[in-house]
Amino acid sequence: MKKILISLFLINMLIAAHAQTDTIILYPNGVPGLKGVQIPEDSQKSGGITRVKDITQPAVYVYQPKNKTSDASVIICPGGGYGILAIDHEGYEIAEWFNNRGVTAFVLKNRLPQDELFENAEIRPLQDAQQAFRIIRKNAAKYGVSPDKIGIMGFSAGGHLASTASTHFNTQVGEITDATMSVRPDFSLLIYPVITFGAVNTHSGTRDNLVGANATADKIDLYSNEKHVTAETPPTFLISTTDDFVSPENSILYFQACRTNKVPVEMHIYEKGGHGYALKKNGLGPVESWPERMEDWLRERKLMK
Repeated sequence: MKKILISLFLINMLIAAHAQTDTIILYPNGVPGLKGVQIPEDSQKSGGITRVKDITQPAVYVYQPKNKTSDASVIICPGGGYGILAIDHEGYEIAEWFNNRGVTAFVLKNRLPQDELFENAEIRPLQDAQQAFRIIRKNAAKYGVSPDKIGIMGFSAGGHLASTASTHFNTQVGEITDATMSVRPDFSLLIYPVITFGAVNTHSGTRDNLVGANATADKIDLYSNEKHVTAETPPTFLISTTDDFVSPENSILYFQACRTNKVPVEMHIYEKGGHGYALKKNGLGPVESWPERMEDWLRERKLMK
């Protein structure tokens, strides 16, 4: 327990270096599904990327803008293949980007599907995302946001989590549910996302980490989110590149499903950029302007001024 407290202290010190203003513990009365394994949260930085894993106390970090100009907000899901969370450049830095434009942001530090830590481990990331929506909507006045303008954003595997939250909201997973509180995102921002678990276009590492290398066909279909788009799926913005090892067909499949179901959708596919670039400016070319395209989309929808 002492090691866990020390690790959490170090994580919070890291967050304090950013503009985070509050921490929401998702399960203050006990984390559902936790096997009781005592293991410190692991946070390591290398190559300019902070990688967090062994998360047993999921939380949301609140980023309030100094000059708020919108009552919209966004829950940010960092990527990491469901093996780690790349929580700096796909989390905190993105939250600051929104703050600089007057929008409240929430960085989700969700659990990873680790069988050694959790029962029914595959549902825990989605359970955490849904719990974040319940808490933020219930406390919308506290955070100065509109309960019907709360979106979700995800990068890579975080994009899979965000698209799962955007297509599976009619079922609240796990031990904690609240029929009076919607867990549907009001809009989705999916950045180089994993969408499908189908054999042709999936990212196998992300799929295997969530459901295992020998997942049944039914399980593959369940988490192939392009198959679960309906007219109720929230308006969506998508970014991919043709040279990404996460195939751009992931975005294309979701785009096509949104079009079929008359869901408002915008997609940008750039020739070059690779994967994991987030807000980096490394001479990647036109893909570096993707945040401006997203800003245009948000302004068009009256979610940003």
